[in-house]
Amino acid sequence: MTATLDRQLDARTPGRTRPWWILAAAMFVIAWGGNQFTPLLSMYRMHEGLSTTTVDVLLFAYVLGIIPAMLLGGPLSDRFGRRPLMLPAPVIGIVGSLVLSVGAAHEPVLFVGRVLSGLALGLMMAVGSSWMKELSGAPWDPDAAPGTGARRAAMSMTAGFAIGAVVAGLLAEWGPWPGTLPYLVHVVLSVPVAVALLRTPETRAVGARGTLLQDLRIPAAAHRRFWYVVIPVAPWVFGAAGAAYAVLPNIMVDRAGAHPIAFSALLCLIALGCGFGIQALGRRIDTPRSARAVAVALGILAVGCAIGAVAARELTIPLAVAAAAVLGAGYGMALVSGLQEIQRIAGPDDLAGLTAVFYSLSYLGFGAPAVMAVLSGWVSYPAMFGFGVIVAVASLALVAWKWAAHLPEPQGPAVVEDSVG
Repeated sequence: MTATLDRQLDARTPGRTRPWWILAAAMFVIAWGGNQFTPLLSMYRMHEGLSTTTVDVLLFAYVLGIIPAMLLGGPLSDRFGRRPLMLPAPVIGIVGSLVLSVGAAHEPVLFVGRVLSGLALGLMMAVGSSWMKELSGAPWDPDAAPGTGARRAAMSMTAGFAIGAVVAGLLAEWGPWPGTLPYLVHVVLSVPVAVALLRTPETRAVGARGTLLQDLRIPAAAHRRFWYVVIPVAPWVFGAAGAAYAVLPNIMVDRAGAHPIAFSALLCLIALGCGFGIQALGRRIDTPRSARAVAVALGILAVGCAIGAVAARELTIPLAVAAAAVLGAGYGMALVSGLQEIQRIAGPDDLAGLTAVFYSLSYLGFGAPAVMAVLSGWVSYPAMFGFGVIVAVASLALVAWKWAAHLPEPQGPAVVEDSVG
Protein backbone atom coordinates (compact mmCIF):
# COMPACT_ATOMS: atom_id res chain seq x y z
CA MET A 1 0.00 0.00 0.00
CA THR A 2 2.86 2.39 0.80
CA ALA A 3 4.45 1.82 -2.60
CA THR A 4 1.11 2.44 -4.31
CA LEU A 5 0.61 5.68 -2.37
CA ASP A 6 4.13 6.82 -3.27
CA ARG A 7 3.41 6.24 -6.95
CA GLN A 8 0.15 8.19 -6.69
CA LEU A 9 1.93 11.13 -5.04
CA ASP A 10 4.67 10.97 -7.67
CA ALA A 11 2.01 11.10 -10.41
CA ARG A 12 0.66 14.36 -8.98
CA THR A 13 4.03 15.99 -8.45
CA PRO A 14 4.58 18.92 -10.87
CA GLY A 15 7.23 18.21 -13.47
CA ARG A 16 6.75 14.46 -13.42
CA THR A 17 5.42 12.54 -16.41
CA ARG A 18 1.72 11.83 -16.06
CA PRO A 19 1.23 8.05 -16.00
CA TRP A 20 -1.29 8.18 -18.82
CA TRP A 21 1.37 9.54 -21.17
CA ILE A 22 3.44 6.39 -20.77
CA LEU A 23 0.40 4.20 -21.25
CA ALA A 24 -0.57 6.22 -24.34
CA ALA A 25 2.92 5.57 -25.77
CA ALA A 26 2.51 1.84 -25.10
CA MET A 27 -0.90 1.77 -26.77
CA PHE A 28 0.56 3.71 -29.70
CA VAL A 29 3.41 1.27 -30.40
CA ILE A 30 1.22 -1.81 -29.94
CA ALA A 31 -1.34 -0.40 -32.38
CA TRP A 32 1.57 0.42 -34.73
CA GLY A 33 2.56 -3.25 -34.65
CA GLY A 34 -1.00 -4.38 -35.23
CA ASN A 35 -1.56 -2.33 -38.38
CA GLN A 36 1.88 -2.24 -40.02
CA PHE A 37 0.93 -5.37 -41.94
CA THR A 38 -1.98 -3.71 -43.76
CA PRO A 39 -0.17 -1.61 -46.41
CA LEU A 40 2.15 -4.56 -47.08
CA LEU A 41 -0.74 -6.60 -48.46
CA SER A 42 0.04 -5.30 -51.96
CA MET A 43 3.69 -6.25 -51.52
CA TYR A 44 2.82 -9.80 -50.51
CA ARG A 45 0.48 -10.12 -53.49
CA MET A 46 2.89 -8.63 -56.03
CA HIS A 47 6.29 -9.88 -54.86
CA GLU A 48 5.52 -13.03 -52.87
CA GLY A 49 2.77 -14.37 -55.12
CA LEU A 50 0.08 -14.66 -52.45
CA SER A 51 -3.53 -14.51 -53.60
CA THR A 52 -5.90 -11.74 -52.58
CA THR A 53 -7.92 -14.16 -50.46
CA THR A 54 -4.77 -15.43 -48.73
CA VAL A 55 -3.52 -11.99 -47.73
CA ASP A 56 -7.00 -10.96 -46.57
CA VAL A 57 -7.14 -14.11 -44.42
CA LEU A 58 -3.72 -13.21 -43.00
CA LEU A 59 -5.03 -9.71 -42.31
CA PHE A 60 -7.91 -11.25 -40.37
CA ALA A 61 -5.68 -13.86 -38.68
CA TYR A 62 -4.69 -11.58 -35.86
CA VAL A 63 -8.31 -11.53 -34.74
CA LEU A 64 -7.62 -15.11 -33.58
CA GLY A 65 -5.20 -13.58 -31.10
CA ILE A 66 -7.18 -10.43 -30.37
CA ILE A 67 -10.49 -11.92 -29.29
CA PRO A 68 -9.19 -14.52 -26.77
CA ALA A 69 -6.74 -11.95 -25.36
CA MET A 70 -9.55 -9.46 -24.87
CA LEU A 71 -12.19 -11.83 -23.54
CA LEU A 72 -9.76 -13.34 -21.01
CA GLY A 73 -7.44 -10.39 -20.42
CA GLY A 74 -10.19 -7.89 -19.65
CA PRO A 75 -11.93 -9.85 -16.87
CA LEU A 76 -8.61 -11.13 -15.51
CA SER A 77 -7.36 -7.56 -15.19
CA ASP A 78 -10.53 -6.71 -13.28
CA ARG A 79 -9.52 -9.50 -10.89
CA PHE A 80 -5.71 -9.27 -10.69
CA GLY A 81 -5.04 -5.67 -11.69
CA ARG A 82 -4.10 -3.86 -14.89
CA ARG A 83 -0.31 -4.12 -14.68
CA PRO A 84 0.07 -7.95 -14.73
CA LEU A 85 -2.03 -8.19 -17.88
CA MET A 86 -0.80 -5.10 -19.73
CA LEU A 87 2.95 -5.26 -19.11
CA PRO A 88 3.46 -8.35 -21.35
CA ALA A 89 1.58 -6.76 -24.28
CA PRO A 90 4.42 -4.71 -25.84
CA VAL A 91 6.79 -7.66 -25.38
CA ILE A 92 4.42 -9.99 -27.24
CA GLY A 93 4.13 -7.32 -29.95
CA ILE A 94 7.92 -7.26 -30.30
CA VAL A 95 8.03 -11.04 -30.70
CA GLY A 96 5.25 -10.85 -33.28
CA SER A 97 7.17 -8.32 -35.36
CA LEU A 98 10.34 -10.42 -35.20
CA VAL A 99 8.42 -13.45 -36.46
CA LEU A 100 6.85 -11.43 -39.29
CA SER A 101 10.24 -10.03 -40.26
CA VAL A 102 11.50 -13.51 -41.23
CA GLY A 103 8.27 -14.84 -42.75
CA ALA A 104 7.77 -12.95 -46.01
CA ALA A 105 7.89 -16.10 -48.14
CA HIS A 106 6.27 -18.44 -45.63
CA GLU A 107 2.52 -18.23 -45.05
CA PRO A 108 2.52 -20.28 -41.79
CA VAL A 109 5.18 -18.00 -40.29
CA LEU A 110 3.21 -14.92 -41.29
CA PHE A 111 0.13 -16.49 -39.74
CA VAL A 112 1.92 -17.06 -36.41
CA GLY A 113 3.30 -13.53 -36.42
CA ARG A 114 -0.14 -12.08 -37.05
CA VAL A 115 -1.67 -14.08 -34.20
CA LEU A 116 1.06 -12.85 -31.83
CA SER A 117 0.44 -9.26 -32.95
CA GLY A 118 -3.23 -9.89 -32.25
CA LEU A 119 -2.54 -11.16 -28.73
CA ALA A 120 -0.62 -7.96 -27.96
CA LEU A 121 -3.33 -5.80 -29.48
CA GLY A 122 -6.11 -7.63 -27.66
CA LEU A 123 -4.48 -7.11 -24.27
CA MET A 124 -3.80 -3.48 -25.08
CA MET A 125 -7.35 -2.74 -26.17
CA ALA A 126 -9.19 -4.42 -23.30
CA VAL A 127 -6.77 -3.75 -20.46
CA GLY A 128 -5.09 -0.59 -21.75
CA SER A 129 -8.37 1.19 -22.47
CA SER A 130 -9.63 0.46 -18.95
CA TRP A 131 -6.30 1.45 -17.41
CA MET A 132 -6.38 4.68 -19.41
CA LYS A 133 -9.84 5.51 -18.10
CA GLU A 134 -8.65 5.04 -14.51
CA LEU A 135 -5.42 6.99 -15.03
CA SER A 136 -7.47 9.83 -16.53
CA GLY A 137 -9.05 10.64 -13.19
CA ALA A 138 -8.22 11.23 -9.55
CA PRO A 139 -5.68 10.83 -8.07
CA TRP A 140 -3.52 10.46 -11.18
CA ASP A 141 -5.14 13.16 -13.31
CA PRO A 142 -7.78 14.92 -11.18
CA ASP A 143 -8.36 17.71 -13.70
CA ALA A 144 -9.41 15.41 -16.55
CA ALA A 145 -13.01 15.84 -17.74
CA PRO A 146 -15.45 12.91 -17.94
CA GLY A 147 -14.90 10.88 -21.09
CA THR A 148 -11.25 11.92 -21.36
CA GLY A 149 -10.01 8.37 -20.85
CA ALA A 150 -12.05 7.03 -23.77
CA ARG A 151 -10.78 9.77 -26.09
CA ARG A 152 -7.16 9.31 -25.00
CA ALA A 153 -7.36 5.56 -25.57
CA ALA A 154 -9.05 5.92 -28.96
CA MET A 155 -6.66 8.60 -30.18
CA SER A 156 -3.54 6.73 -28.99
CA MET A 157 -4.65 3.62 -30.85
CA THR A 158 -5.72 5.45 -33.98
CA ALA A 159 -2.44 7.39 -34.16
CA GLY A 160 -0.52 4.11 -33.84
CA PHE A 161 -2.64 2.42 -36.48
CA ALA A 162 -2.12 5.34 -38.87
CA ILE A 163 1.57 6.10 -38.42
CA GLY A 164 2.55 2.44 -38.26
CA ALA A 165 0.81 1.74 -41.54
CA VAL A 166 2.29 4.79 -43.27
CA VAL A 167 5.87 4.14 -42.14
CA ALA A 168 5.64 0.45 -43.06
CA GLY A 169 4.21 1.27 -46.49
CA LEU A 170 6.87 3.87 -47.28
CA LEU A 171 9.69 1.59 -46.13
CA ALA A 172 8.31 -1.32 -48.14
CA GLU A 173 7.93 0.85 -51.25
CA TRP A 174 11.26 2.66 -51.23
CA GLY A 175 13.43 1.22 -48.45
CA PRO A 176 15.76 -1.81 -48.40
CA TRP A 177 14.56 -5.25 -47.21
CA PRO A 178 10.84 -4.44 -47.72
CA GLY A 179 9.64 -7.58 -45.97
CA THR A 180 11.89 -7.07 -42.95
CA LEU A 181 12.78 -3.45 -42.25
CA PRO A 182 9.25 -2.20 -41.38
CA TYR A 183 8.97 -4.77 -38.61
CA LEU A 184 12.44 -4.06 -37.22
CA VAL A 185 11.58 -0.35 -36.93
CA HIS A 186 8.61 -1.31 -34.78
CA VAL A 187 10.82 -3.46 -32.56
CA VAL A 188 13.29 -0.61 -32.01
CA LEU A 189 10.50 1.77 -31.02
CA SER A 190 8.78 -0.74 -28.74
CA VAL A 191 11.70 -1.74 -26.52
CA PRO A 192 12.09 1.57 -24.61
CA VAL A 193 8.32 1.92 -24.28
CA ALA A 194 8.05 -1.57 -22.80
CA VAL A 195 10.66 -0.60 -20.21
CA ALA A 196 8.98 2.74 -19.44
CA LEU A 197 5.63 0.99 -18.92
CA LEU A 198 7.07 -0.64 -15.79
CA ARG A 199 6.74 2.78 -14.10
CA THR A 200 2.99 3.02 -14.62
CA PRO A 201 1.05 2.67 -11.35
CA GLU A 202 -1.61 0.09 -10.64
CA THR A 203 -5.12 1.53 -10.52
CA ARG A 204 -7.16 -1.55 -9.71
CA ALA A 205 -7.50 -2.54 -6.05
CA VAL A 206 -6.94 -6.30 -5.74
CA GLY A 207 -8.58 -8.04 -2.83
CA ALA A 208 -10.73 -11.00 -1.90
CA ARG A 209 -12.99 -11.83 -4.84
CA GLY A 210 -15.30 -14.60 -5.97
CA THR A 211 -14.23 -17.50 -8.13
CA LEU A 212 -12.37 -16.98 -11.40
CA LEU A 213 -15.38 -18.30 -13.31
CA GLN A 214 -17.54 -15.63 -11.68
CA ASP A 215 -15.06 -12.98 -12.74
CA LEU A 216 -15.27 -14.13 -16.36
CA ARG A 217 -18.98 -13.34 -16.30
CA ILE A 218 -19.76 -9.76 -17.33
CA PRO A 219 -23.14 -8.67 -15.92
CA ALA A 220 -23.04 -5.31 -17.70
CA ALA A 221 -23.16 -7.12 -21.05
CA ALA A 222 -26.86 -7.75 -20.33
CA HIS A 223 -27.59 -4.03 -20.06
CA ARG A 224 -30.23 -3.05 -22.60
CA ARG A 225 -28.33 0.02 -23.73
CA PHE A 226 -25.40 -2.21 -24.62
CA TRP A 227 -27.68 -4.28 -26.84
CA TYR A 228 -29.62 -1.48 -28.49
CA VAL A 229 -26.93 1.20 -28.83
CA VAL A 230 -23.45 -0.35 -28.57
CA ILE A 231 -23.88 -3.63 -30.45
CA PRO A 232 -25.33 -1.97 -33.60
CA VAL A 233 -22.23 0.21 -33.98
CA ALA A 234 -19.51 -2.17 -32.75
CA PRO A 235 -18.87 -4.27 -35.92
CA TRP A 236 -18.71 -1.06 -37.94
CA VAL A 237 -15.58 0.12 -36.11
CA PHE A 238 -13.12 -2.13 -37.89
CA GLY A 239 -15.49 -3.08 -40.68
CA ALA A 240 -15.22 0.53 -41.88
CA ALA A 241 -11.48 0.63 -41.28
CA GLY A 242 -10.93 -2.63 -43.18
CA ALA A 243 -13.02 -1.40 -46.10
CA ALA A 244 -11.05 1.86 -46.22
CA TYR A 245 -7.52 0.52 -46.17
CA ALA A 246 -7.81 -3.12 -47.25
CA VAL A 247 -10.71 -3.34 -49.73
CA LEU A 248 -10.25 -0.01 -51.53
CA PRO A 249 -6.50 -0.48 -52.19
CA ASN A 250 -7.22 -3.96 -53.54
CA ILE A 251 -9.83 -2.83 -56.06
CA MET A 252 -7.71 0.19 -57.03
CA VAL A 253 -4.42 -1.69 -57.46
CA ASP A 254 -4.47 -1.38 -61.27
CA ARG A 255 -5.11 2.39 -61.04
CA ALA A 256 -2.38 3.12 -58.49
CA GLY A 257 0.41 3.38 -61.04
CA ALA A 258 3.88 2.17 -60.18
CA HIS A 259 3.51 2.56 -56.41
CA PRO A 260 0.55 0.47 -55.17
CA ILE A 261 2.14 -0.09 -51.74
CA ALA A 262 2.56 3.64 -51.19
CA PHE A 263 -1.00 4.20 -52.40
CA SER A 264 -2.24 1.66 -49.85
CA ALA A 265 -0.29 3.49 -47.15
CA LEU A 266 -1.81 6.78 -48.34
CA LEU A 267 -5.35 5.43 -47.95
CA CYS A 268 -4.43 4.19 -44.46
CA LEU A 269 -3.15 7.65 -43.57
CA ILE A 270 -6.24 9.39 -44.94
CA ALA A 271 -8.72 7.02 -43.30
CA LEU A 272 -7.05 6.92 -39.91
CA GLY A 273 -6.11 10.59 -40.02
CA CYS A 274 -9.78 11.46 -40.47
CA GLY A 275 -10.62 9.00 -37.70
CA PHE A 276 -8.11 10.66 -35.38
CA GLY A 277 -9.39 14.13 -36.24
CA ILE A 278 -13.04 13.36 -35.52
CA GLN A 279 -12.11 11.70 -32.21
CA ALA A 280 -10.78 15.06 -31.07
CA LEU A 281 -14.32 16.39 -31.55
CA GLY A 282 -15.86 13.51 -29.65
CA ARG A 283 -16.36 15.51 -26.46
CA ARG A 284 -18.56 18.04 -28.26
CA ILE A 285 -20.59 15.43 -30.12
CA ASP A 286 -21.06 12.95 -27.28
CA THR A 287 -23.66 13.45 -24.57
CA PRO A 288 -24.69 11.17 -21.68
CA ARG A 289 -28.34 12.09 -22.31
CA SER A 290 -28.71 10.34 -25.68
CA ALA A 291 -27.02 8.19 -28.33
CA ARG A 292 -26.18 11.23 -30.44
CA ALA A 293 -22.52 10.31 -30.97
CA VAL A 294 -23.35 6.73 -32.04
CA ALA A 295 -26.03 8.04 -34.41
CA VAL A 296 -23.56 10.49 -35.94
CA ALA A 297 -21.09 7.62 -36.45
CA LEU A 298 -23.65 5.46 -38.24
CA GLY A 299 -24.77 8.37 -40.41
CA ILE A 300 -21.19 9.00 -41.51
CA LEU A 301 -20.73 5.29 -42.20
CA ALA A 302 -23.81 5.15 -44.42
CA VAL A 303 -22.43 8.03 -46.48
CA GLY A 304 -18.99 6.39 -46.59
CA CYS A 305 -20.44 3.13 -47.94
CA ALA A 306 -22.38 5.07 -50.57
CA ILE A 307 -19.21 6.83 -51.75
CA GLY A 308 -17.41 3.47 -51.62
CA ALA A 309 -20.02 1.97 -53.94
CA VAL A 310 -19.49 4.76 -56.46
CA ALA A 311 -15.70 4.50 -56.12
CA ALA A 312 -15.82 0.74 -56.71
CA ARG A 313 -17.86 1.31 -59.87
CA GLU A 314 -15.92 4.24 -61.31
CA LEU A 315 -12.45 3.17 -60.09
CA THR A 316 -11.06 6.69 -59.86
CA ILE A 317 -8.44 7.72 -57.32
CA PRO A 318 -10.28 10.87 -56.11
CA LEU A 319 -13.40 8.83 -55.31
CA ALA A 320 -11.33 6.16 -53.54
CA VAL A 321 -9.65 8.85 -51.45
CA ALA A 322 -13.03 10.41 -50.61
CA ALA A 323 -14.47 7.03 -49.61
CA ALA A 324 -11.45 6.27 -47.40
CA ALA A 325 -11.75 9.66 -45.72
CA VAL A 326 -15.46 9.31 -44.89
CA LEU A 327 -15.18 5.66 -43.85
CA GLY A 328 -12.21 6.63 -41.67
CA ALA A 329 -14.22 9.37 -40.01
CA GLY A 330 -16.98 6.85 -39.40
CA TYR A 331 -14.48 4.42 -37.87
CA GLY A 332 -13.13 7.10 -35.53
CA MET A 333 -16.55 8.26 -34.38
CA ALA A 334 -17.80 4.69 -33.93
CA LEU A 335 -14.77 3.80 -31.82
CA VAL A 336 -14.83 6.76 -29.46
CA SER A 337 -18.63 6.82 -29.11
CA GLY A 338 -18.74 3.10 -28.39
CA LEU A 339 -16.02 3.40 -25.73
CA GLN A 340 -17.80 6.32 -24.08
CA GLU A 341 -21.03 4.34 -23.90
CA ILE A 342 -19.15 1.35 -22.45
CA GLN A 343 -17.46 3.44 -19.78
CA ARG A 344 -20.84 4.80 -18.69
CA ILE A 345 -22.55 1.40 -18.62
CA ALA A 346 -19.85 -0.65 -16.88
CA GLY A 347 -19.14 -0.68 -13.17
CA PRO A 348 -15.59 -0.79 -11.78
CA ASP A 349 -15.70 -4.58 -11.43
CA ASP A 350 -16.42 -5.29 -15.09
CA LEU A 351 -15.09 -2.26 -16.95
CA ALA A 352 -12.28 -4.17 -18.67
CA GLY A 353 -14.55 -7.13 -19.30
CA LEU A 354 -17.24 -5.09 -21.04
CA THR A 355 -14.56 -3.18 -22.97
CA ALA A 356 -13.25 -6.56 -24.15
CA VAL A 357 -16.69 -7.62 -25.35
CA PHE A 358 -17.07 -4.34 -27.26
CA TYR A 359 -13.70 -4.72 -28.97
CA SER A 360 -14.37 -8.39 -29.77
CA LEU A 361 -17.57 -7.42 -31.55
CA SER A 362 -15.70 -4.57 -33.24
CA TYR A 363 -13.04 -6.87 -34.64
CA LEU A 364 -15.61 -9.15 -36.21
CA GLY A 365 -15.84 -6.34 -38.75
CA PHE A 366 -12.25 -6.96 -39.77
CA GLY A 367 -13.48 -10.09 -41.47
CA ALA A 368 -15.26 -7.91 -44.04
CA PRO A 369 -12.30 -7.68 -46.49
CA ALA A 370 -11.89 -11.48 -46.56
CA VAL A 371 -15.63 -12.04 -46.94
CA MET A 372 -15.84 -9.46 -49.71
CA ALA A 373 -12.85 -11.03 -51.49
CA VAL A 374 -14.54 -14.45 -51.42
CA LEU A 375 -17.91 -13.08 -52.54
CA SER A 376 -16.41 -10.94 -55.31
CA GLY A 377 -16.65 -13.90 -57.70
CA TRP A 378 -20.45 -13.71 -57.47
CA VAL A 379 -21.27 -10.20 -56.20
CA SER A 380 -19.74 -6.94 -57.40
CA TYR A 381 -17.95 -4.61 -55.00
CA PRO A 382 -20.39 -1.75 -55.74
CA ALA A 383 -23.27 -4.05 -54.75
CA MET A 384 -21.51 -5.06 -51.53
CA PHE A 385 -20.87 -1.44 -50.57
CA GLY A 386 -24.51 -0.74 -51.41
CA PHE A 387 -25.56 -3.48 -49.01
CA GLY A 388 -23.40 -1.74 -46.42
CA VAL A 389 -25.49 1.41 -46.87
CA ILE A 390 -28.65 -0.56 -46.11
CA VAL A 391 -27.16 -2.15 -42.98
CA ALA A 392 -25.81 1.19 -41.73
CA VAL A 393 -29.19 2.88 -42.19
CA ALA A 394 -30.96 -0.01 -40.42
CA SER A 395 -28.48 0.23 -37.53
CA LEU A 396 -29.06 3.98 -37.35
CA ALA A 397 -32.82 3.44 -37.21
CA LEU A 398 -32.44 1.06 -34.25
CA VAL A 399 -30.17 3.46 -32.38
CA ALA A 400 -32.53 6.38 -33.08
CA TRP A 401 -35.44 4.32 -31.75
CA LYS A 402 -33.58 3.74 -28.45
CA TRP A 403 -32.01 7.24 -28.53
CA ALA A 404 -32.49 8.02 -24.83
CA ALA A 405 -33.77 4.69 -23.48
CA HIS A 406 -32.16 2.68 -20.68
CA LEU A 407 -29.66 5.39 -19.76
CA PRO A 408 -27.26 4.24 -17.02
CA GLU A 409 -26.84 6.06 -13.74
CA PRO A 410 -24.53 9.10 -13.96
CA GLN A 411 -21.87 7.30 -11.91
CA GLY A 412 -21.65 4.57 -14.57
CA PRO A 413 -22.45 1.26 -12.80
CA ALA A 414 -24.63 -1.09 -14.75
CA VAL A 415 -28.16 -1.54 -13.44
CA VAL A 416 -28.70 -5.27 -13.01
CA GLU A 417 -32.50 -4.97 -13.29
CA ASP A 418 -32.18 -3.21 -16.66
CA SER A 419 -31.18 -6.30 -18.61
CA VAL A 420 -32.26 -7.98 -21.77
CA GLY A 421 -34.97 -10.55 -21.42
